[in-house]
Amino acid sequence: MSDITVRYEVADGIGTITLDRPDAMNSLNTPTKEQLKAAVQLAAEDESVRCVVLTGTGRAFCVGQDLKEHIQLLAANDMDALWNTVPDHFAPIAKALAEMPKPVIAAVNGVAAGAGASLAFACDFRVLADTAGFNLAFTGIALSCDTGISWTLPRLIGQAKATELLYFPRTVPAAEALELGLATRVVPAADFADEVAALAGKLASGPTAAYGAVRLSLAYSATHTLDEALAFEGDMMRLTGDTQDHQNAVASFVAKQPPTFTGK
Repeated sequence: MSDITVRYEVADGIGTITLDRPDAMNSLNTPTKEQLKAAVQLAAEDESVRCVVLTGTGRAFCVGQDLKEHIQLLAANDMDALWNTVPDHFAPIAKALAEMPKPVIAAVNGVAAGAGASLAFACDFRVLADTAGFNLAFTGIALSCDTGISWTLPRLIGQAKATELLYFPRTVPAAEALELGLATRVVPAADFADEVAALAGKLASGPTAAYGAVRLSLAYSATHTLDEALAFEGDMMRLTGDTQDHQNAVASFVAKQPPTFTGK
């Protein structure tokens, strides 16, 4: 068997990160978490990548922590390995997904449970196949939540509904996920790959610095005062105003032509 359980590929400005443990429903054992962390950080730093897609193979997007490994560590009483994985793996993966200065799509091909759902919620867009769904499974095994979901979920659907879904885990099907605001778009499974590719292509050909600045501004405003958010917006306007994309877009507007963005 191959030891590679996370694939990272770049084409046409799109960095695609694929969880590739289909027989284990893309659950996250330690090697997979280490590979995923490296892939997400690489995608964040790669200037040739203007949009990132996170997805899975098989019938699951990701069902979170590999419980077989978890049970083995419990039996061995290896508490360091059990709980250090939160600050060592889950937290930095979520932070890199949420804060990289470029758009990120969660292409949710199947069930996303536990930390798998958390990973999707850290992205800008969640495109779901109509056969997919979310399950916030943490309390079902008497654990708290991780991978940033305590921060992302209330901002997507509000405190009350977030509390309900975390207290009482159940599978939220794609259609309901769309109604709640957990999904950006739900598409027929047969059209899933084409829909994800179209959105990724649109984002990869857009004003990357502007997208990144909007991402950072939204995140910053969530934990700062209005005055602080206004000052941060000013910084981001200056940053994006110095880009070639802004200069070219203004010139295109004056010439009454559609702009072409290079991401610089």
